Amino acid sequence: MTENHLPPGPHLDLLMEALDAEAGAQRALLDGDAATASHMFDAAARRYRASFECAPPASYGRLVGMLKAAIIAGNPTDAVAFARQALADAEATPTAGYATAIAALVDGDGDAARRGADLMRGGDERFARTADAIIALVDGDGAAYTRACHAIVADFEERSEHLTGVAIADTAAMLEILAADRGLACHPVSPVMPVPA
Repeated sequence: MTENHLPPGPHLDLLMEALDAEAGAQRALLDGDAATASHMFDAAARRYRASFECAPPASYGRLVGMLKAAIIAGNPTDAVAFARQALADAEATPTAGYATAIAALVDGDGDAARRGADLMRGGDERFARTADAIIALVDGDGAAYTRACHAIVADFEERSEHLTGVAIADTAAMLEILAADRGLACHPVSPVMPVPA
């Protein structure tokens, strides 16, 4: 989301503010400060949304960032409604599929989540792993979800760089919240995962 070729302007300033707020939220989450983390994730979600609203077309990664932050904050309703409306006529890209799948999972729309996950498979291995986890949640398949979630965490453990500069498996943290709602959370233990409350 921070590619050097992006044109300067308010959208990029807001994106950097979103990443800064998210980094603070992630550090707080890893430190066990849930209240501070929730407040800062909310702030990050708002900035991601504002950035998307004035960004170049097809900047769907900002919707993914918004949804992740809002879900981890515990306040996804407005972000999900906004994302689903924004994605109604979206290009069929892996990133648009990712945002579609996350929003649909929160809404309990398994068919839309499955369609979004199918689009994700046009992306790289990281997208495919997350698509596996999403499909497992749609199917209620705890074993498949556990395998996919642990693979996601392992990938984050191996990364030398993280989008916000904080070593956290934010994708798995988000998925664990969605899994917990379905009784499927697997609670992976890792330095890149927050300790469950």
